[in-house]
Amino acid sequence: MRACWARAKGAPAGGCRCTGGHCAAPVLLFKGEGLSLVLTPGQRADCTQLEAVMERIRVPRLATGRPRTTPDSVSVDKGYSNRRTRAYLRGRGIRHVIPEKAGQAAGRLRRGSTGGRPPGFDKERYAKRNTVERAINKLKQFRAVATRYDKRAYVYLGTVAAAALVIWLRS
Repeated sequence: MRACWARAKGAPAGGCRCTGGHCAAPVLLFKGEGLSLVLTPGQRADCTQLEAVMERIRVPRLATGRPRTTPDSVSVDKGYSNRRTRAYLRGRGIRHVIPEKAGQAAGRLRRGSTGGRPPGFDKERYAKRNTVERAINKLKQFRAVATRYDKRAYVYLGTVAAAALVIWLRS
């Protein structure tokens, strides 16, 4: 599996059957700037990488002191609606807005009183998530980022970093 991280496109390496290109897993944003980025093989689900992305957040403080590692809140899509994600965010004391999948809601209702309460959901905070989608769409305006044809992961990561730098300099 380690070979997939270095080489996700082309011939299988190390017995791994990678079929997709590289994929930049969840990008956490703060005021339009990227905080953390994790590169994964294209077929890997984003929700499995949330913890890795959250662990890489470092926001320097204006005064002296350790950098901040915990965001105030996290808004993600339905793909992250699972117990593991919710428990992780709850354990770190991070408020989160995650819509519930229709199948999960139906299963909870089918179980009746043993199904539990629905998770809290703030529509107003979730509506602000469009800033993340717009930032990702800005990155995808760069052809090399959108097509993900780079053979090596470090080359693709450099491409994404260069595109983010250009976007930051233009704004």
